[in-house]
Formats: sequence, structure tokens, C-alpha cells
Amino acid sequence: MAVVPLLVFVAVAFGVPAIAMLNGAFTVKDQTTGATSYSTANLTESLKGAYFTALVGSVKLSAVSAALGTLFGLPLAQVVVTSRFRALREAVLTASGVLANFGGVPLAFAFVATLGNAGVLTTHLGLKDKGWDLYSFSGLVLVYLYFLIPLMVLTITPALEGLRTQWREAAANNGATGVQYWRHVALPVLLPSLLGGFVLLFGSAFAAYATAAAMVGSSIPLVTLQIADAISGNVLVGQENVALALSLDMVLVAGLVMAVYLPLQRRSARWLDA
Repeated sequence: MAVVPLLVFVAVAFGVPAIAMLNGAFTVKDQTTGATSYSTANLTESLKGAYFTALVGSVKLSAVSAALGTLFGLPLAQVVVTSRFRALREAVLTASGVLANFGGVPLAFAFVATLGNAGVLTTHLGLKDKGWDLYSFSGLVLVYLYFLIPLMVLTITPALEGLRTQWREAAANNGATGVQYWRHVALPVLLPSLLGGFVLLFGSAFAAYATAAAMVGSSIPLVTLQIADAISGNVLVGQENVALALSLDMVLVAGLVMAVYLPLQRRSARWLDA
């Protein structure tokens, strides 16, 4: 009985929007007569032309950002875990918790003011003459890393803490170097957690909207921006249900991501809790 309020909340907050999205994604409206019918036309349309390009663009941006976030987040988390200074550890983890949730328009404005065409660093360092462009794919990746790296630190830190000191000592007693320990012991154990962290970062970047909308608008094709344009009728009138079909595409991608993430987390937990 104690769980009933939670179940009701989940049913209302997630179930109702999900049903509405599914209904709209499969509903086709005749613009002439106003008659509606159920078909897969919206889903088919969402996988064509500019919509499909935007979906691929979002997957590419999310994959690159997540890979770089994983690459840079792991050594930073290792430094935090092995640090002898408790204050430094707590400060980094606290800052990571804040920065992992710092996004949207404020983050876009901060980067525009700093590294935009007329930004402080762009002007002083002459970055524009060197070919730097914040409003590009690479610029957007840089902005995403601002909140993805802290998220990776928070995600991988518990796994790093689970590495046994005895494993390193046993490796050293058998003549293994630090590189060999990480290659043959630590990384194989951490691999499920690293892949799980990558998947989590991918999902976070894939669902991001406000930062990209404020920075690049429609100059970079992203599925979240296409959904906003379809709902508001900026491209074609009457494409609201195509936007719902695009949302369903995103849910399916997120579902695939979670299908990978959950088994990895269970496998990692078995290793680290052994």
C-alpha cells in the first residue's frame, strides 16, 4: 500500500503522456476534410529527408560527446578517488553534481560570451582568425562536455572506489607494472561501468534541447530541434503528429540505450561486490 502513491504518480506523469504520444504518432489527419485515421505514415515520414538527417545528427553528436566525456571523465575521477585531500575530493564531487545539471540557455549564453564570435577569449586569443567557430558541430560537442564530464565523474567514482587494494598489490607482487595492472585487471573490471557511463552520457546528450536551440538554432540538424519546429509549424503546417512520431523514435533509441545500460550495471555490480 505504501507504494501505491508512487505508482499513481508514475502512471499519471509518464503513462498519460506516453499514451498521448503513441496515439498522436499513429494518427493521420486529412488537412482537407479534417478526418483522422490510424496508420504508420507519420513514422514513415519521420525516417525520411530532413527528419532522418536530424535523427542521425543527434545520434552522432551524442556518441562523440559521450565518448569524449568517458575518456576525460575516467582519469579525473581516478585523481579524485586517489587524492589524499578529503576537501579536494568533496569539492570536486560537489562541483560535478552542480555542473552535471547546469545546462540550457544559461550554459549557451556563458559559452557565447566566452567563446562566441565576439567572446572574451575569442577576441583576446584571436581564435576566429584561426578558424574557431563555436556554432559548429565541434563547438556544440565542447559545450556538451561541460556537463557530460562531471556526470561521468559522478557515475564512475563508485566503481573506482570498488577496486580492491589487494588486486593492485597482487599484481605488483607478480611483477606487473601500473600500466599492466590497468590493462589486465582494472579496466576489464571497470569495462561494464565505463560502457554504462557512456550509455548514460549518450542519453543525456541525446535528449538535450535548450542549449543547442539557443546556440545553433537550426544550423545543425538535431532531432530535438526538428520536433520543436514541427510542433510550432515553423516548417510545415499540420506536422504536429510527425513531431510525436519523432518523439517516439527518440523513445525507441532511449529504450535501446537502457536495454544496454541495465545488464552492464548488473554485471559490474557482481564484479565489484564480490
